[in-house]
Amino acid sequence: MKVGIVGAGQVGSTAAYALVMRGIGREIVLVDMNADLAQAQAADILHAVPFAHPLNISAGYYSDLTGCQVVIITAGVAQEPGESRLNLLKRNAQIFEQIIPRILKNAPEAILLVATNPVDVMTHLTAEYAVEYGLSNQRVIGSGTTLDTARFRTLLGQHLGVDPQHVHGYVLGEHGDTEVLTWSLVTVGGVPLEEFCRQWDICIDEEVRADIAQGVRQAAYAIIEGKGSTHYGIGSALARIVEVILGDQRSLLTVCNPIEIVAGIEDVTMSLPHLVGGEGILDTILLPLTLSEEEQTALGRSARTIKQAYKELISST
Repeated sequence: MKVGIVGAGQVGSTAAYALVMRGIGREIVLVDMNADLAQAQAADILHAVPFAHPLNISAGYYSDLTGCQVVIITAGVAQEPGESRLNLLKRNAQIFEQIIPRILKNAPEAILLVATNPVDVMTHLTAEYAVEYGLSNQRVIGSGTTLDTARFRTLLGQHLGVDPQHVHGYVLGEHGDTEVLTWSLVTVGGVPLEEFCRQWDICIDEEVRADIAQGVRQAAYAIIEGKGSTHYGIGSALARIVEVILGDQRSLLTVCNPIEIVAGIEDVTMSLPHLVGGEGILDTILLPLTLSEEEQTALGRSARTIKQAYKELISST
């Protein structure tokens, strides 16, 4: 099982390292416009193989992506101080316009896993480029709010004193400031959140919820301010998504994917719980009617934000 990673920077290399540590796949190929960087990252990670799992990792070119079942895309530019979101979008869109055809020319059967930010719009663009090569939307996946959901479960688990693997709740919508924490759906060990808190006499009032929500939404800003970038969390999230695809695990993940209509907004790419397996997106759980009225409104606002960003990008190019 072969995995390609286009973009050997912090996120791409950390994703490769996470794949090796977890023993996911059999072969990993790193591709980057900076060939020396890709070679150095591959060599460094390869030296960890004796302490982990027997994977082969190497640097290569687009032609070396032939035979990949999954190609992770982390290539792109970071937002510069004072740079607008629209300008960042335009610069990354220009990069994707060049690299997506090169990926699909060499790996036409691969599932594309996008991590480049803003991931919702970049995934939408990837799907549009990919359709010209006959690749269906179900085989174009964005990392979406997979990491945000993990942050939500982690912070809530810390507050409850429970292993976050037993805390089930989703962050939906945009991977950004308008993301929606779905408190109404949270269960702990199968028990609704409020009932669990009553049984254990744990406070889960509006102030606590606001603090957790702030921690989820501001996590990336705080980490970037402290060390310049986030990569361990998203690298691990990407490895998990690849594991689900290669193993055809049929897992529910809050990845993003083009959706015909959600919260009244047509043709928008955003995160919902998707059933993911060997063929990519197998199905989507549409939750708006099961959310609270406040959450439904927030999800619509998030969808409009993503759609507007995409419209601004198209009108400016």
